This record gives sequence, structure tokens and C-alpha cells, in this order.
Amino acid sequence: MANLSFVYATYIATTPEKLWEALTASAYTEAYFFGTSIASDWQIGSKVAYSRNGEVTDHGIILACEPHRLLSFTWNYVADQSERDEPSRVTFTLKQMDSIVKLTLVHENLLPQDIVDRDDTFEGINNGWPAILSNLKSLLETGKTLPPLSL
Repeated sequence: MANLSFVYATYIATTPEKLWEALTASAYTEAYFFGTSIASDWQIGSKVAYSRNGEVTDHGIILACEPHRLLSFTWNYVADQSERDEPSRVTFTLKQMDSIVKLTLVHENLLPQDIVDRDDTFEGINNGWPAILSNLKSLLETGKTLPPLSL
């Protein structure tokens, strides 16, 4: 099995505390993650679940949680029919740099089918995460999300 990774970094004019809250609170995720709520107690070994319209869409187990610095968890997409040796893993690293925060996302243990080589879709890890994190950046910097797109 392949073990591909996707890495995406962005710089956000915010504080680590505000960015952490945006990553871990449904009041924010529902705005920038296209109506998706998040639930966890944020303890290592605990469950994390993303839900849309009351249905869990993605879930995992917290692997690392250092508030305002690092968040890592396994990632299981409910609709995924791929045979995987292990779930993929998502890690968010927050690094304060003067008045901005560098947010680095690493999504690893991916399979070739997790990457969609098209630029007219949000499908695939490589297309979905940039859209979500761009929306997060806009929300934190302007108080508004990006206008909806139909692809």
C-alpha cells in the first residue's frame, strides 16, 4: 500500500489561541468547514468526530493535543470504501510568528485515490483541505467566509 502525504501551510493574522478555538469549536468549524461540526473532549486517546446534518462524516482518535501548538488525530472518512492498513492521520501545527500564526497541516498515510488530479473540484485531500483552510483564514482575518462556489 502507498503511504502518501499532503502538506499545506498558510499564514493567518490571528493568535494561536483564536486559531486553536477555530480548529476545535463547532461555532467556527460550521462556518468555514461547510456546515461541519466537530466534537471531542480533546484528550489523547479520545474520539473526535466531524458531523454534517447530524450525520458523522469523519472520525478518529486523538493522538496528540497540545493546546495552541499541536493537534493530531487519526482520520476515517465514513464513505471511504478503500482497503487501508491503517487510518490516515491529520496533524495541525501552529507556530506564532510575530503577529501571525503559521498553520501547517500534514495529512499522511494516504492512498493514491485520496489525491484527485483535477482543478475543478473540492474532491480529494489535495483539493478539499486548501478550500477549508482558505475559508478558515478568511473567517479569522475578516469575520466572513469566502463566497460559496459551485464546482
